[in-house]
Amino acid sequence: MRVLFTHKNFPAQFRHMAEHLGRKPENEVIFATTNPRPEWDIQGVKKVVFSQSPAHNGSPHPLIRGFDDAVRYGSGLLSVCRELKTKGFVPDILVGHSGWGQTMFLRDIFPHTPFLAYYEWFYNADGPEITFDGRKRQESERAMIRMRNSAILHDLVSCAGGISPTRWQKSQFPPEFQHKIAQIHDGINTQYFAPAQKQKLPDIPGVDLSGASELLTYCSRGLEPYRGFPQFYQALPQILGERPGCHVLIVGEDRVCYSQKLPDGQTYKELLTTQVKVDENRVHFTGPLPYGLYKQVLQASSVHLYLTWPFVLSWSFLEAMACGCLIVGSDTPPVKEALEHGHNGLLTDFASPDKIAEDVVAALRDKDKLAPLRTRARQTILDRYCLSKTLPRQMELLHKVAEAGPSARIDVSRKQK
Repeated sequence: MRVLFTHKNFPAQFRHMAEHLGRKPENEVIFATTNPRPEWDIQGVKKVVFSQSPAHNGSPHPLIRGFDDAVRYGSGLLSVCRELKTKGFVPDILVGHSGWGQTMFLRDIFPHTPFLAYYEWFYNADGPEITFDGRKRQESERAMIRMRNSAILHDLVSCAGGISPTRWQKSQFPPEFQHKIAQIHDGINTQYFAPAQKQKLPDIPGVDLSGASELLTYCSRGLEPYRGFPQFYQALPQILGERPGCHVLIVGEDRVCYSQKLPDGQTYKELLTTQVKVDENRVHFTGPLPYGLYKQVLQASSVHLYLTWPFVLSWSFLEAMACGCLIVGSDTPPVKEALEHGHNGLLTDFASPDKIAEDVVAALRDKDKLAPLRTRARQTILDRYCLSKTLPRQMELLHKVAEAGPSARIDVSRKQK
């Protein structure tokens, strides 16, 4: 089978599918990306790099700047695909992340190849992600949000089928398209993300954990409001005051991935560390960590805090569950899809730093009594999100789309639970 994957990042949500297909010598697998990550190669998978085509003279209307970016991503990938085609590579299936635009024109260069799209989020000006902060959006903002779906709508029409990782994320898409989208998670490697046989403090360069008798962990790609960083940091003085042996490990990059940026280039870390005074000897910003160290952080965690707006669910949350963390999570829909209060974790009020502090302190105090929640957290991942269960479903859908042909529009809804 010849497969063309495309994602702005490498390998992102397609890591496990690409690895599985790349291991079979009869397959030819190409991964088109704008970020090839030279430190990471996958056996049997060839990376090709594309970039946005140049901008045309003149500024586009403000409402279509995002769509202009999407068109230029699509055009950039089209040029790469045209070259692949002249060299004789015509894929049996196209697999691409929908949203940035690079997938829009794939069917034009490969008209006889079916397209399987990965659908992460659909934007809605009246949706839970936008209305969560209670701020009324102006007409221009609402129009901008609507336009963010332009490339996604093209893909919803042209794809033979789609994948969305959680029920919550799938539910954001227009009902008239949901029959085309299978709810299949990317999968958690539960052999890698597992409790340590013997718990010990992680050895992180530049981080002094001497004197730490318990660890509060927080992991996020970016330190930003969408992942509750302000509320978390505002809760720290109370937590540290009541738990003198507690140290805090904050894993993530000081940047914004999803939230609105602050003026003048200030980061939320800069803002919060100015506003909130904590014992800096016990609060450690690690920056992003290599996978191995990141796993050690989760394995050493006494309590892991995960907060999120009603938005895309983070891998880190499910990886923490797989490692048997005692999780305090926000009482928001994406979290509640996997976490049941008192069964496999604890829920807290996203908007209240006082309540977050109270619940974290209680979890730290009662961590031995709450040990069964750790076991059930991991069991939840084994039952519902384990790679050994999700990957076969992904591959079944991939082969089904490939065999159906370019004109097929597959109804996957009957198999969804």
